Amino acid sequence: MRVLVVEDEPRMADVLRRGLTEDGCAVDVAGTAEDGAWYAAENVYDAIVLDVGLPGKDGFDLLAGLRARGQWAPVIMLTARDGVPDRVRGLDLGADDYLTKPFAFAELLARLRATVRRSGEARPAVLTCGDLVLDPARRQVRRAGAAIDLTAKEFAILECFMHRPGQVLSRSQLIEHVWDFSFAADSNVIDVYVASLRRKIDRPFGRSSLETVRGAGYRLREPGHGDGQDVAPA
Repeated sequence: MRVLVVEDEPRMADVLRRGLTEDGCAVDVAGTAEDGAWYAAENVYDAIVLDVGLPGKDGFDLLAGLRARGQWAPVIMLTARDGVPDRVRGLDLGADDYLTKPFAFAELLARLRATVRRSGEARPAVLTCGDLVLDPARRQVRRAGAAIDLTAKEFAILECFMHRPGQVLSRSQLIEHVWDFSFAADSNVIDVYVASLRRKIDRPFGRSSLETVRGAGYRLREPGHGDGQDVAPA
């Protein structure tokens, strides 16, 4: 999941960045409404965490501008204000959810997952592809009932594949969804992570579900399609 955090308070911004990154998200952070608008125009985000109390233009102004430009990424607003009028204003402007500071970080994660599931394409709470099961909330992956231990980036890449079984994903698409704006892409970083995933989710189970598609990228093979062998060498 790629998330934009718009928060001007450095300590809170750092807490959000670190927590979301540890949960496997790619995170960009903006400290003003203007910077937030630029990031949102330059990148596609699965969700936006937006503080109301920004310097200059506030979070309401940024939200109104995003929606006016047809940018419909789910938005969770953060505020120290607990008045009903502020919550109503944010929701009326197009916010998807609201959290009042201070809040439990676990609740923010749960609300992010819920808002992303409700938006656009269907995103079930637990993802399955044959006997491969990924549970984003519990950060668990199982195959044929056996638990598989993945790093945060491996988990994020597999989650991206499992939202789109059978679809070819290019290396650049995977990088955009798993790494933040500042990431300097190495030409083979995705190849390295896919190889690692194969060692964990395929080989111990006699499977070959992560396919290489020559000149295009990778695909998570749907059950019953093909013989499970790579289309082309990596």
